[in-house]
Formats: sequence, C-alpha cells, structure tokens
Amino acid sequence: MTQEATGNYASYPSLADRSVFITGGADGIGQSLVTEFAAQGAKVAFVDIQADKAQQTIEACVAAGAAHAPVFYELDLRNIDALQAAISDAQQTLGTIEVLVNNAASDDRHTWDEVTSDYWDDRINVNLRHYFFAIQAVAPAMIEAATGSIVNIGSSSYMMQEDFFPGYAVAKSGVEGITRTMARTFGPHGVRVNTVLPGWVATERQLEKWWSPEGEEGTLQDQAIKRRIYAREFVQMVLFLAADDGAACTAQQFLVDGGRR
Repeated sequence: MTQEATGNYASYPSLADRSVFITGGADGIGQSLVTEFAAQGAKVAFVDIQADKAQQTIEACVAAGAAHAPVFYELDLRNIDALQAAISDAQQTLGTIEVLVNNAASDDRHTWDEVTSDYWDDRINVNLRHYFFAIQAVAPAMIEAATGSIVNIGSSSYMMQEDFFPGYAVAKSGVEGITRTMARTFGPHGVRVNTVLPGWVATERQLEKWWSPEGEEGTLQDQAIKRRIYAREFVQMVLFLAADDGAACTAQQFLVDGGRR
C-alpha cells in the first residue's frame, strides 16, 4: 500500500445525500474519489472492471462509517450501452445524478512507432470516448433539475510533452475540448463542467508499474513542492467542484501537480 496524505480536510454539507457517479472507482485516484465522497455522506455509484478491488473499496467505506454504502457496476467502459444502462439504473436507485466524475483511464506505455490503428482506437475508447457518453446519459436529468457538476479528470502529461504514451496523451488533451464545449452548452441550464488534472500522483499502480528512482527524482525537480502528491489530496479539488462551494466555477482547468508546469 502507498503512503497517503493525512491533512485535516474540509467537510461539505452540500454533498450529504448528493448522488454521485464515478467511472473507474476500484483503485488509485478512483478509489479515493469513492471513499472521499462516501465520507462526505454522498450516495455514490461507481463502475470498474475490477470486481474484487471494487468490493474492497465498498467494505472500506462501510467500515469507515459511510452513511450510504457505494453501489458498484462491473463493466468495461468501452461498452457504451452498458455504461449508459448503469447510469440509468443508478438514477433509479439513488435519484438524479447531481455529480458525474469521469475518471477512468489507462496510461499504459507505448511508443509512436509501435501503434497500430486498432491500438490507437482502443486508447481513445479507453481514455476519452466514454467521457462524452457518460455526460450524454446524465445531462438530461441535470438540465431538468437546473443543477449539476461534471468533473473530468485529465492529465498534465500532454502539457509536459511526455512522449512515452502518445495515444494516452492525445486522448487526455481531448478531455479539455469536452469540458469547454459542454460547459458552454450546459451553462445556461445551471450545469457546470470542469477539468481537474493530476501530475504524477503516487498511487499503488503508479508505484508498482512505472516508478523508478530516476523518474521520481526528475519529477521532484520539476515540482515546486518537493514531495510526492497523493490521491486523497488530489481528490479534494474534485470535492470542492462537486459541492455548492464551487458553484461559480465552470469551463476551467485545475492543476493539482505540486507546481510541476
């Protein structure tokens, strides 16, 4: 397990009993999203392909005293029909989804010269396409309610010109296009859309798959804050944007990267 941030973080009364839908909630940043929203008293539904880890996340929320046990849907987000069906079911189970967090992605490494057209399509499908179709599924009820917060998790990788996963970086750059377009579309209806971009967040997956002493040294040299950034502290920005406290924020990028740019 990774070390985690231990700050004395804010409580948001407006998140209590608010219905939240999260993609990719079984581990990493997604797991912190589920546990932190549940700790705020929100009614959380989430999707993932990792059923065992999802169950562990639910059990951790219940053990921590969450007012509502999270609801889990096992599915592959490349299956848009299954995703939209899960969102529909969550609306029936939890009530109108007031917060959508598009989080799920996969930053598998690859080089430009090995990418095939099928692999390129897969990177777009895994890292970008489902963002739009999740928004399409939640937006009608948000518009009818004249309120809602959509938070898209991006990545600072394309800003940093990182070159070890071009399909991922291009997909993540597209997240900002979705955010700004949909913020303009939904703004008159009281629905907000923002992007929160992590830098290098020290999740278990990142440390197991991609960490090296040289890589961490380079990251810390780039950062203004000379330490690791953890998932729990990254998630605090998402909570703010989902709560009433972020009601004047839309069409924005919020970087949580230790000052790495």
